[in-house]
Amino acid sequence: MTSEITLFVNPTAGRGRGAGAAQPAASALRAAGFSVRTVIGENADDALVRARAAVSEGTGALVAVGGDGLVNLALQAVAGTRTPLGVVAVGTGNDFARSLGLPVREPARAGALVAEALKGELIRSVDLGRIGGHWFGTVLASGFDSRVNDRGNRMRIPLGRFKYDLAIVAELAAFEPVPFRLTLDDGSVREIAATLVAVGNGTSYGGGMRICADADMSDGLFDITVVGECSRTTLLRVFPRVYKGTHLSHPVVSTYRAARVELATGDAAGVTGYADGEPVGPLPLVAECVPGAVRVLTG
Repeated sequence: MTSEITLFVNPTAGRGRGAGAAQPAASALRAAGFSVRTVIGENADDALVRARAAVSEGTGALVAVGGDGLVNLALQAVAGTRTPLGVVAVGTGNDFARSLGLPVREPARAGALVAEALKGELIRSVDLGRIGGHWFGTVLASGFDSRVNDRGNRMRIPLGRFKYDLAIVAELAAFEPVPFRLTLDDGSVREIAATLVAVGNGTSYGGGMRICADADMSDGLFDITVVGECSRTTLLRVFPRVYKGTHLSHPVVSTYRAARVELATGDAAGVTGYADGEPVGPLPLVAECVPGAVRVLTG
């Protein structure tokens, strides 16, 4: 394995933590004897081109320094290759790192763990989800939460998380259940009016909301959580339980496991999907779980 490591950095992640995190992570790697170069793209497309070039040139590892958005971008470069992925999680959500038990907002410790894993070849192959040619690591979500994201992304003010809090309030006032149709890999079809559907390769989204609490990133299957039709009052009662994963036992929640799932909404228009917190387009969408699609440095 080459001793040159590529830091793939989002300088704006976590309200600027990305830029500050790159230095301690790089210092930990250099202290362990690795040569470090840094990739910062002018935009997402440019960053991905640079990351893919580093992988094709034989970098010893691609280390994503940022949040789940940057990790998602890094997955597009390393999935299906032998190049291992390191994660220095310093974003807002950091759910990919949480699902793997990696350090969150501790860049020096995360960098040292990457160095230790490289030296000891401590690499874990984990599953990824794939929608067409796009990879995701944690959760594909649609319904109430995707509409909150849609609304929040359209809002120019306020900045930060507060605009998504306002978007939740606005969507609660207007939301109606969506007539979902789920087609699983065994050919079975579930038609249900649902508040949301989450297809989990990992356990959580939204910064620790354990929507698919029992998901295993090494079993070759998605855990699919469906929150059925419910009142706004019930939704407000169920949502706090998501942080502990105890919502799965609520009567309005159903769960399934499958290696492939198609999400469709019949006549309902304008329903989108978000994977790793990033928009992936309108439904219908087909997601498949690809076993061992990425090699992650886990220490």
